[in-house]
Amino acid sequence: MSTAGKFGPYSLAGPYSQTGPYSQSGADLVRSRIALQVRLALLRPGDRLPDTGALAEQLGIGEMTVRRALEGMCQDGLLDRRRGRTGGTFVSAAFDAVVPAHHDPAAAASAEAFLLLLECGLVAHASGEVGEADLGSLRKLVAEAEEAGQEEQAGQEGERERETRFHLELAETLGGPGLRAVTADLLGRLALLAPPPGPEAIRRRSRCHAELLDHLVEGRTDRAVRAVKDHAIHR
Repeated sequence: MSTAGKFGPYSLAGPYSQTGPYSQSGADLVRSRIALQVRLALLRPGDRLPDTGALAEQLGIGEMTVRRALEGMCQDGLLDRRRGRTGGTFVSAAFDAVVPAHHDPAAAASAEAFLLLLECGLVAHASGEVGEADLGSLRKLVAEAEEAGQEEQAGQEGERERETRFHLELAETLGGPGLRAVTADLLGRLALLAPPPGPEAIRRRSRCHAELLDHLVEGRTDRAVRAVKDHAIHR
């Protein structure tokens, strides 16, 4: 897969390689995208999923693959299937309690390593090429995180949602929609494979986000890349 982003083309392996260590099946893609939507609060426990045809169209894969993936997620306790006029496939009410059973440190480490490599490459390529006008949505997310961090009872779910949105927006700003899609798949996988970061880790990551944006605008490539790596330490 080759995607031309805002600052140039990128040749991608990773989750889209059929032979590489990060190969991802159609069923894995369905799982990762649903997990990501839950992390972003676009779906919540108890919510009904779109029908199979709509999901297949959204993801660009066959209905049979989607159907099998949903069946597997039902068997894993992540989704519930109900019959009747008001039936369908729903996010399990016990989704958050079931996810820890799917944690896989080795697989999570592989996904995290690829995400780090991807973001370091994007940042190094875009350093000095972006201005404040390009970073409006990212600055807003950082400001919201800082404001929430000053509150006595900042919601952890809201903090995780902002953290995830930052990485999605960063990928699209620096690399275009194709890189956002790759990042979405990786973040969705990590939502299932790794325990979520705690509030202190998220606050430290937010400081790395702010530093990264400053260094990008100033063209300090080495410091921008270092901010990405420092962020990874707190994963």
